[in-house]
Parts: sequence; structure tokens; C-alpha cells
Amino acid sequence: METDQALAAFTALSQPTRLDVFRLLVVHEPGGLPAGDVARRLDVPHNTLSTHLAILTRAGLILAERHSRQIIYRARLDAARDLAAFIMKDCCGGRPEICAPLIADLQPCCAADAAAMPEPRRA
Repeated sequence: METDQALAAFTALSQPTRLDVFRLLVVHEPGGLPAGDVARRLDVPHNTLSTHLAILTRAGLILAERHSRQIIYRARLDAARDLAAFIMKDCCGGRPEICAPLIADLQPCCAADAAAMPEPRRA
């Protein structure tokens, strides 16, 4: 990730409603949510939400997929991962004992569930 991309993402997330939108969409991965559901859940007027969704989309943090008459918004988890990696790239001057607690906190909430899942079949 380049510095300009990181700054665009941080700028987009620096507004409370946009941060709430992004976090809500992360919770609803991989299915995403229609804009109307996002507006209702966060109690944000539709026209205001539209502006926030556009800013998050331009920052590369979410994407919109048309499904018939609805537009479903989804968090781009790869963008969140890239942003976290950008911040942590040179973590702790090569001293893993300093980074270990932080890295442990970054483990996904579903890591235990993922470990219990069977391996995908390879063709």
C-alpha cells in the first residue's frame, strides 16, 4: 500500500459515521448489506449515507455490487488488511517480543472456528 492510499483510507475512516459503516459491513461479510439496511441499522438518513458510502468506496475500503434492484455494499477486508500491514510494516525494530502481544490482538475473532474447519479439497 502506498502512503497516498493509506491517507485516503484514514481520512475516510476518521469520520464517526463512516467508521461505523465500515465496521458494520465487516461484521456482515461476506454477504454485505443493502444501503437501506445500513441506513436503518445506523439511523442515518439515506442521502447522508449515500455520501459516506461514496467516500468509503473512493478510498477503496468498500465495494458496491448490484443484485437485481439492490446495491449491496461489502467491506473490502483485503484493504483493511493492507492498511493494518502498512501501519505495522516496520513494527518494533525487528524485536518480535515487543510485537507479539499486538499481533495476538490482531488475530481474527473466528480463528478458532477456522482451525476446526476441514481443509478445502484440491483438484
